Amino acid sequence: MKFNGTLLVVQDLERSKRFYMELMGCKVTEDFGANITFDNAFSLQTLESWSGFIHRAPADVRFAGNDAELYFEGDDFDGFVKKLESWPGLEYVHPVQEHSWGQRGVRFYDPDRHVIEVGESMRDVCLRFRAQGMTNAQVAARMDVDAAYVARWLAEDFA
Repeated sequence: MKFNGTLLVVQDLERSKRFYMELMGCKVTEDFGANITFDNAFSLQTLESWSGFIHRAPADVRFAGNDAELYFEGDDFDGFVKKLESWPGLEYVHPVQEHSWGQRGVRFYDPDRHVIEVGESMRDVCLRFRAQGMTNAQVAARMDVDAAYVARWLAEDFA
């Protein structure tokens, strides 16, 4: 069996589509009207069609569960954070924070209160620490990972 993707139920498909395309940079690969699929293996489904699929009333579908998230990484974390600050009505789960391993991340809600996390790419974390004068061994110790991970992340080509 192969995992094929994640589906989020939304109340206003056009509003959510705009959010994921304009803010998150996702590209629609399939548009079936009541369902759209993005290039990074997740889909949006209208509440009306979803409730029919599961044979439940729309009122039985719950939003804002705070029990899962979609996770994204980007190469320009600081630029993305600035973009977030200008997005009208955006509600944060929490502001930018630095995790114990050094990666910065921010969590916020999409229009239907699904949790979204955007994290700094691991390569950029390594580069940030290297710019502070750390060796690969020191970066590995700071991030609490094997030095082989640091070497791999620094060798990755995100272009």
